[in-house]
Amino acid sequence: MDRDEEQLLRRRVYGADHDNPGPRPDRRYAELVGGPLDGLLLDITERTHGEVDTGVALPTELGQFGAGGRAIYDPRPGDPGRFDWTGDTP
Repeated sequence: MDRDEEQLLRRRVYGADHDNPGPRPDRRYAELVGGPLDGLLLDITERTHGEVDTGVALPTELGQFGAGGRAIYDPRPGDPGRFDWTGDTP
């Protein structure tokens, strides 16, 4: 295992169980960049290409709207392994 793979395995996955917060080798992830969920990994294993291309609105209490709000992340053009924060919504 190289250094990049080791760093990936130490990261936390959005929505993962607190007792097992790290990524699994049999899953596919995108890194969330910027905003309230910066640095977390999003499991995109079971999402279709169409779903991944449209981005996600992820529930979080850490955004501008607090509890019940969502952070919006869109895939980075040319880099499907990163989703960039584009704002928050209630």
